[in-house]
Amino acid sequence: MTQASSAGEGASANSFGVLDDVGKTFPGSSRGAPEVVALERVTYSFKQGELVSLLGPSGCGKTTLLRILAGMTAASSGRVEVRGRVVTGPQEDFGFVFQTPNLLPWRTVLANVLFPMEIAGKNDAAAKKRALELLELVGLAAFAKSRPHQLSGGMKQRVALCRALVPQPSLLLMDEPFGALDELTRMEMQDLLLDIRRVAGTTVVFVTHSISEAIYLADEVLVFSKRPGRVIDRIRTELAYPRRPELRYTPEFTALEHRAGAGLGVVHARGAP
Repeated sequence: MTQASSAGEGASANSFGVLDDVGKTFPGSSRGAPEVVALERVTYSFKQGELVSLLGPSGCGKTTLLRILAGMTAASSGRVEVRGRVVTGPQEDFGFVFQTPNLLPWRTVLANVLFPMEIAGKNDAAAKKRALELLELVGLAAFAKSRPHQLSGGMKQRVALCRALVPQPSLLLMDEPFGALDELTRMEMQDLLLDIRRVAGTTVVFVTHSISEAIYLADEVLVFSKRPGRVIDRIRTELAYPRRPELRYTPEFTALEHRAGAGLGVVHARGAP
């Protein structure tokens, strides 16, 4: 059964990650222009190993919140903690996957995956072994010596996922990583992410504006309002693992989609006129 959670529920001191009354304001676009409030009083906590989807319309502050959680952008107010540490800048044990793969075109697939390990001065035999294992896991072991221009869009995004995972991050942050893919490839990547998460046990925060994707992937979905972004609903999916494509066509899944859609204003809440 789906369990509702209050959007204002307090952050737990025993949680893996904590967002406590987080807000973000940007300067106006020109001198004298009013400030832009991107996020407003976001409070949330999540446990180790969970996959949390941030769902909302474009411009609602989802990516801004992800960047604050990653330490790439400073919050204007509030506090962010991961594993008991206050996040004030980029963290070595965080992985980030963007919407575009951003692979280095002159490097091989394997060399692209190993790039973070080179930067960290840890590009040793163990790192190469893990990189090859990850490529095997995503079905790209045969392409280790290929260049990015030889890969499809979905294959490039698999390489980007391996690159983020090779340092064994405690937290994987994903910013609409499948948004530019065709629908079939997107669904394949969703299943791949769930498989990797099962094997690695990585905690994931995933930004999307797809209702179906948010529900299919997540243990919990945070539904955001239009700007200024506020958490207006928290949906515990309670969907069993492993998840299979046919799950999308069950009444339980449809009910979750309907609830999320009602929060976003794209469908009427059940019982409403």
